[in-house]
Amino acid sequence: MMHVGALEARRWAGLVFAPGPGEGIGLRLVFTTPDGERRDLEDWYWMVSRVGPHAPDGCYARMEFDLAAEPSPASRPGESTLILEWSRREDAVALRAVARAPGRVELVGDDPWGWKTVWEDASDGWRAALGGVEIAAAFAPRERECVAAVVAWEPGEGQSGSAASLGRARRLLSGLNDWIDDARADWDRRRPRSSGAAEGLVEAVTDNLMWTVLLQPETGRLYAPAGRRWIFPKPADGTPQSSAPDPDDWTVFGWDSFFNALALATASGRLAWDALLAGVESRYPNGNVPNWRSRLGGTLDRSQPPVGSFAALKLHLVCPDADALAAAWPGLRAWNDWWVADKGGHPRREGLTPGLFAWGSDTALVPERGRLPEWEVGASGHQRAAWESGQDDLPLWDDVEWDPGREVLAMSAVDLCSYRALDLECLSRIARILGEAAEADRLEVERRRLVETMNRVLWSDAAGLYLDELPGGRSPRVAASNFLPLIAGVPSARQARRMVDVLRDPARFRGEWMLPTISRDDPAFDDQQYWRGSIWPPMNYLVLHGLRRYGFDEFASELAWKGALMFLADRRRTGFCRENFDARTGRGRGRRFQSWGPLFALGAIEEFVDACPWRGLRSGSRLPAFVARGEAAVDGAVRPRVEGLRVAGEARTVELSR
Repeated sequence: MMHVGALEARRWAGLVFAPGPGEGIGLRLVFTTPDGERRDLEDWYWMVSRVGPHAPDGCYARMEFDLAAEPSPASRPGESTLILEWSRREDAVALRAVARAPGRVELVGDDPWGWKTVWEDASDGWRAALGGVEIAAAFAPRERECVAAVVAWEPGEGQSGSAASLGRARRLLSGLNDWIDDARADWDRRRPRSSGAAEGLVEAVTDNLMWTVLLQPETGRLYAPAGRRWIFPKPADGTPQSSAPDPDDWTVFGWDSFFNALALATASGRLAWDALLAGVESRYPNGNVPNWRSRLGGTLDRSQPPVGSFAALKLHLVCPDADALAAAWPGLRAWNDWWVADKGGHPRREGLTPGLFAWGSDTALVPERGRLPEWEVGASGHQRAAWESGQDDLPLWDDVEWDPGREVLAMSAVDLCSYRALDLECLSRIARILGEAAEADRLEVERRRLVETMNRVLWSDAAGLYLDELPGGRSPRVAASNFLPLIAGVPSARQARRMVDVLRDPARFRGEWMLPTISRDDPAFDDQQYWRGSIWPPMNYLVLHGLRRYGFDEFASELAWKGALMFLADRRRTGFCRENFDARTGRGRGRRFQSWGPLFALGAIEEFVDACPWRGLRSGSRLPAFVARGEAAVDGAVRPRVEGLRVAGEARTVELSR
């Protein structure tokens, strides 16, 4: 199978053609301004003005760039001045790029990841041999502001002398414009979509995630990184990793991969499972699914929140695939064991109270200096443990000491204990699906023991919350992650009501913009820097599922829609897919294209139709009053609607009532 797409991180304005592991070739756009400035590779990232549609099978894809934008982090998108479109058929691709600004557009031959195959000039195009595949590119007559090409391939003998593929590419070239225009119209007609107050909701998820999918070149696997600028540099002998001139071949982040899989399911079940399995298979031989791993680097010393089994179970309900679930099971099971593996006579991540858990880092396994990114060189154990939590600078960690003997933060962490309880429950359910009843029973017994200990040690009736255990008592500080016991099914119904009362308090978490990562009355709230007060997609998504699990549907709907409308407003205003949001203004912050940004929209899509472990397939909810009022103010408004979304093997159309 030929993989085709913008599958290398720096090549948003280009195509990779990969027929198998370790081989392929590419084309990419280069733009030269009238004064001779060249736009190439990563420059295009800073010039994106609209991430357009991208069909899962590549039948149509569109990206728009602002050629006036300076290629730098300070630039802002403006009017789209270059439109790149491509369309795939079974064994050929048509590409067209049209610039609406002075300058010269070119298509150049490319060798992503330093692949050895190069294009050979022919009288009327280019040819190359990719193992047993002949590939050729034919170009339309050149114009300064427009380029067009057809690339075709077919089985061959590994020699580039045949002209068959080039002749076919040349014949297809005459119909290129109709081909692309018809493909655009066809995809627009049949793609999953949303309308009314939900306008752009489904599209924001599918488009952003599809344009994030990349290739692991040595395996030929597709995966979803944390974002196209989250590919770490290659390690360089004796120097920090970021001093290397080139990015590594790929970078997989632990929990990002699992959230990305859930969002990708709105576009393609196959790609969703690929992303999830790429996350599981990033694990080391000791079972650790690391904080991050690249082809040549990684974090053997630490992991990230264990949400993989939750994602696998939910994905199996949304996009049933028994073989993929069975493939994920051994790795997820090994990861679960890693957290409690013996380390100096105690479980690896044991908290202050036996049976509870704390974030940590195995110092002896920290890579040598030359294998680390520059920002990790000399990092303390405390910082590495904070990175393991996924909430890198959460204010709750400020008050916690590092225990150098056990190599964990000196605490019992509510969030990690909750993740662990959720992991055990989901693994138990997966085991039953796979026919492993004895293992399912054993995991459930372990879960019940953990839940009992959490209720005995971490629950504060005075606070109405589970609070972190510190050496001097419970922590007084409260973060959004203190509500994670809800998704793990830890509290009783009475305790859950107490927790939601805190969540509803506008002085603490509720508000126009929610869910802040730290309580609004915490001194760190106004920092609004990274995890210090900002609103993050994964925490909103997990807490949202906790509310639904306990039947707080009305409040869950409020949280889902506030997150989605905040995300969509920022996307319409900027064209970006943000990493996090300011909890005071609702403005996007951090990386401009982060792969888990669409979780905000996914939470609202699930208000229409969802399949989850606790409640099975559910369809429809009532539209919150604040959304209905806003919708009613728009002339000709229609009921919120999603259509063509595949859930549990069936394409579904759902409307919400006001």
